[in-house]
Amino acid sequence: MAKTTKTKQKSIVNDNSLLFLKHYLNNASPTGFESSGQKLWLNYIKPYIDTHFVDPYGTAVGVINPNEKFKVVIEAHADEISWFVNYITNDGLIYLKRNGGVDHQIAPGKRVIIQGKKGLVKAVFGWPAIHTRMGGGEKETQPKVDNLFLDCGARSKKEVAALGIHIGAVATYEEGFDELAYGYYIGRAMDNRIGGFMIAEVARLLQENKKKLPFGLYIVNAVQEEIGLRGAEMIARRIKPDVAIITDVTHDTTTPMINKMIEGDVACGKGPSLAYGPAVHNKLLDVVQKVAEDKKIPVQLRAVSRSTGTDTESFAYANDGCPSVLISIPLRYMHTTVEMLHKDDIENTIKLIYETLLTLTPKTKLSYF
Repeated sequence: MAKTTKTKQKSIVNDNSLLFLKHYLNNASPTGFESSGQKLWLNYIKPYIDTHFVDPYGTAVGVINPNEKFKVVIEAHADEISWFVNYITNDGLIYLKRNGGVDHQIAPGKRVIIQGKKGLVKAVFGWPAIHTRMGGGEKETQPKVDNLFLDCGARSKKEVAALGIHIGAVATYEEGFDELAYGYYIGRAMDNRIGGFMIAEVARLLQENKKKLPFGLYIVNAVQEEIGLRGAEMIARRIKPDVAIITDVTHDTTTPMINKMIEGDVACGKGPSLAYGPAVHNKLLDVVQKVAEDKKIPVQLRAVSRSTGTDTESFAYANDGCPSVLISIPLRYMHTTVEMLHKDDIENTIKLIYETLLTLTPKTKLSYF
């Protein structure tokens, strides 16, 4: 009897894809200043689409079958949290305001890149040495937005200006892509650059596998999610889709200091997370769950209350209402510089969106009655 060997399934993400992902994550794309990242994304996706357009605020859209009347959106958001330069002291120190939900507690000792008018400028979040913070028996000072500052090496306001740094310049953390043991990737801006990567991979698979869709597919990389889902609001009104599949990150709840009774039970490496909530269309969610079951794609379930906190709401409640579903990828340490996710979840999320698109047609019954 011949000996049988178990063959490992071929990875969806190829070497070229992974190279793009690294480059895409390492490029700063802060809220309101997403254009450099959007250019990278469009250049990658162009071979796999028929046409594309960019709206006035920078949301990028690749389109397959642009002449079809029935429209399906797959969407992620392109922006990352960051800081605004708000005040420059006479001694050349730089105070800041948040641009999105950036976490002030992780800032001390971090390196940043400031996007100045003369180019990129390196700086650090200065923080007094522990020797000086612990004296006098007083309670130790904690990092807050109003006591954090950047030091770029300048020692006067004039020297700061000479570097091209101005009020309103944006600063992002320096840390980029890296790999850990057991299939984990880390980096800043996985939220939600990983989503833009995954929907681009779906477009690639459709083109490489020569799949013909019976509808127009709009691959949307939206801006300004981190400050209130603004980019998705604008593009949903412009496209007027019939169906929307949104992908974003969600919390891995297996780490310390997270209450599963509140956040649910979701873990990296166990598949994409499907959400139940008011904006999530139950019939469309049934379609996705049936696809996952038929294709043996592992999924996890969670519930949200009033809102998913993602662009799902912007599509669901746009125009006359759009059946929308949220497919999330589990993430550890959200809004830090070491956001962590598992490569198996990337593969399975891409596969689930891809297979769902192959199942949908304009005649798919999504009516509640």
